[in-house]
Amino acid sequence: MNGLMLALFTSSIDLTGAQRFLLMFPLCLSIAVVYKTTRCETLRELPGAVLLLWVTIVVGMFAVGLGFWVLFTSLV
Repeated sequence: MNGLMLALFTSSIDLTGAQRFLLMFPLCLSIAVVYKTTRCETLRELPGAVLLLWVTIVVGMFAVGLGFWVLFTSLV
């Protein structure tokens, strides 16, 4: 068991482009949870606030990526 745990931290895992892209969603979700947990006054409003912030972050990242892609394709 110790050898398996050590291998998780010492050997790299090959990820394709799509897999790296999909890792953006849990990263954005964890950022939204931590941020909204520090900002919401009651626990009842937390799920809705987290979902709204998560969608906002993901859409914003897509918009910035699309803007850079348009800029790159128009200059090249």
